[in-house]
Amino acid sequence: MKAITGLYILFVLIHLINLANITLFNNEWNGITLWLSTGVFIAGTSFYLLNRKGKPKSS
Repeated sequence: MKAITGLYILFVLIHLINLANITLFNNEWNGITLWLSTGVFIAGTSFYLLNRKGKPKSS
């Protein structure tokens, strides 16, 4: 999987978490959704860094 595809999937997941909190839970689970979004963000950052280190620089 390309890095940009994986990051886009994680981006959509963060937005779905927030959408579910607003529509299904009426903003009652803000703490849980914040932790989930932060976890997905950290996973995306590590995914990006692992893919970036594996590619040689083209200069």
